[in-house]
Amino acid sequence: MPELPEVETVRAGLAASVTGARVTKVIVHDVRSLRRHQGSPANFVETLTGQTFDAVVRRGKFLWLPIKGTDLCLIGHLGMSGQMLLRTPGFEADKLNRVTIELETKDGPLEFRFVDQRIFGSLALDPMIETLDGGAGGFGSLITLIPTQAAHISRDPLDPQFDEARVLAIFKKKNSGIKRVLLDQGVLSGIGNIYADEALWRAKLHYDKSASSISTVKAKELLQHVREILATAVEAGGTSFDEQYKNVNGESGYFEVSLNAYGMTGRPCKRCGTPIKRENWMNRGSHFCPRCQKRGTK
Repeated sequence: MPELPEVETVRAGLAASVTGARVTKVIVHDVRSLRRHQGSPANFVETLTGQTFDAVVRRGKFLWLPIKGTDLCLIGHLGMSGQMLLRTPGFEADKLNRVTIELETKDGPLEFRFVDQRIFGSLALDPMIETLDGGAGGFGSLITLIPTQAAHISRDPLDPQFDEARVLAIFKKKNSGIKRVLLDQGVLSGIGNIYADEALWRAKLHYDKSASSISTVKAKELLQHVREILATAVEAGGTSFDEQYKNVNGESGYFEVSLNAYGMTGRPCKRCGTPIKRENWMNRGSHFCPRCQKRGTK
């Protein structure tokens, strides 16, 4: 599933071309990709056509495009396999394209194509409300509004207004394993399986060690590793293992070459040489070094 670095790469790619763009036509190829839109597909098409996008904003794994002169936005979530591609008119058809939004941009006409293999992603028109803390809704805009569908999502570690003290206080109250807490988007957003495994490897923490038992010093170290890993992955354009994640130009990310734990099962730990282990966890897997990341280590 795309995590913060992949979604931020898409956001930046869209922002360069889509900010200020006007929607000239909307084609819904598969209504299942609009299941989070509160109106009908016809309402989606009618409301969006003719509108102008003010910005492209992200919080955690959510993206939204505020619509100029309204309190509405086009909100999107990539799900497990969603792609937001920008194509020139006449570009060859993309397989599994679910929605096409034709745009008039400062550089000429473009097509925004929402491609999704598994159809867990979505597009919707959603009203925006004031943020609870009075800060910007997300990265990419100073507007203090956030879509109702993303209002429950906490700020991510790269957000300038990320409240580390709040997160550390939550850790102290959670007896759940630290990885489960890292993936809780109500605690901090944007982190998924890949970057959680990587941050825990760097911090030498076992994924199932209770968050409340981790010292404040170690917890701060963990959050610093999270920030560093996410920032580096953004610079690399995200992580790609297959054809599911692409940036807006259809290119893959390159952070995979920097992975130390995720997907490294059986390979020697880069610190101690012990083979990396994978254990089943919450219908997915956790990758860790059984020597460096002992459950009792604080």
